[in-house]
Amino acid sequence: MIQIEKTMKRLCASVGVCVLLLTSQSIQANTKIEFNDVASTVMFNSLESLPKERFLRKLYTQLLFVPVWVQEEHLSPLSQELFAHIKNDKTLLESSKIKQDTYTLERKAKEIYESYATLTQKIDLEFKIAQLYKGYADYTLYGSINWGAFQGRLYNLRTDEVKAAWVTYKPEFSPVALLESAAMGGSLEAMFQKAMPKEYHYVQLQRALNNYIELEKNGGWKYVPLKGILKKGKAYKVVPALRERLQMSGDYVACGKPESNIYDSCLQKAVKHFQKRHGLIAKGILNKKTIHALNVPIDLRIKQMRLNLDRIKWLHQRHAKRHIIINIPSFRLFFEEDGKLRQSMKVIVGKRKNPTPIFSNTVKTIVLNPHWNIPKSIIQKEMIPKLLKNPNAMARKGIEIRSGWGKDAAKINPSSVDWGQYRYSKTVPFRFAQVPGYKNALGKVKFLFPNQFSVYMHDTPNKKLFNRNSRAFSHGCIRLHKPRELLKTFATFNSTVDFNKSQKRLKGKKKEYLNLDNQVPVDVVYLTAYVDYDGVLQFREDIYGYDKMQFQSYRMW
Repeated sequence: MIQIEKTMKRLCASVGVCVLLLTSQSIQANTKIEFNDVASTVMFNSLESLPKERFLRKLYTQLLFVPVWVQEEHLSPLSQELFAHIKNDKTLLESSKIKQDTYTLERKAKEIYESYATLTQKIDLEFKIAQLYKGYADYTLYGSINWGAFQGRLYNLRTDEVKAAWVTYKPEFSPVALLESAAMGGSLEAMFQKAMPKEYHYVQLQRALNNYIELEKNGGWKYVPLKGILKKGKAYKVVPALRERLQMSGDYVACGKPESNIYDSCLQKAVKHFQKRHGLIAKGILNKKTIHALNVPIDLRIKQMRLNLDRIKWLHQRHAKRHIIINIPSFRLFFEEDGKLRQSMKVIVGKRKNPTPIFSNTVKTIVLNPHWNIPKSIIQKEMIPKLLKNPNAMARKGIEIRSGWGKDAAKINPSSVDWGQYRYSKTVPFRFAQVPGYKNALGKVKFLFPNQFSVYMHDTPNKKLFNRNSRAFSHGCIRLHKPRELLKTFATFNSTVDFNKSQKRLKGKKKEYLNLDNQVPVDVVYLTAYVDYDGVLQFREDIYGYDKMQFQSYRMW
């Protein structure tokens, strides 16, 4: 560095230029240091009396009370970045408080730097921009869901039978940490990009939201007055309105034929595409559910997309090679590898009265020929009423009743027990277990990811329910349509799983545990708006009513 400075001096002397420039730069540097020193003292004295947990004190303690938004003669580059980023954020309404505060502070800064403003005015501007940053960072990083209020509503739903739960995972960056990184020589824009979720197709959903916002600005779509069934090849007055509606949402693509009032194959194809995107039976028949979905106003779809973007912010960001995602509203499992879809299958999830919890864990063990240890709630609600009518009811289903949970617990003769006393008791001192076999409620394969809810993925003997479009039928666990296909996938990267040997063992009834040497994270999520692996925007029914519950205390910025 010293050698560079000497070289610069020689060059300047020989050319007779830049002496003034160097002197000016030195003065500017000294002026900046002096301004920061004085400003830091004022800032420290101003914030010293605030509680330590208050944002401004916490932020500037971390920044050593150095101003980051204002400089002596103009706003800092960070301020310029913040203002530009907020103004370019299409997800924020122009009428939002954050954007309006941005315009107000820009005008205020212009006034201050065009006049002989005092240091106090500049420090006041510093703090106001910091508060603006806090509001925008909260919006960007945390979203608008009031999780405390929502958890309170979930708690009110809980009973001995209903185990409604939603576990959240705090975003990786906080407003303070993000700004600290940007202030250390980075870019605020780059830090916002770094903090943005990279999984669950967050970026694609945000793009789709921006497209819908533009559609809304241009008038959105109109109500389509559909009544009755449209038959292919027949003419109807409503066809042009239906075609325009589907064209706006990207479902209709012209087929090169002249457009008329006829419900033709081209329009029917668009209806099927729309139905598939909304989780409806895709046969091109305009039934009540399809008509309802077509006429959901665009502003409600925008609101739904915002809500689901905010949900993704609080999901587990895995950054893993392999990842299992089970989306409850879509009744589907997705197996990702290196960020791409490797496998997908239908699932059955919990009924509304027995909702599958939203949480994360890791698949650690696969069980072949599992027992089903029946929970107390099912014993009291379903098993005991059957035993009161017929003491042999459990034997017919291969369910053994034992005196306790010990390894050597004896079998119980159901006729010897007064089951009525346990119908509503706090405890049931017996273990009900269904032995391995094809009639077992868990089927032949079970995938364990230990968790507080005793939820797992498993096979099922009742395959007919997978033919249903809406599949909320379980007591909370996740039933798999093709569990052996998932077993086969695990066998490709686990030395402890031999698929061919497992197939032979599944013909018998002996239980076996396969501990995985390459475990896979699993996330049970609840997304009613998302972008799929083909880049197609999807909407699903709010089967548990969680959208409605979260909208009750949703913050509009």
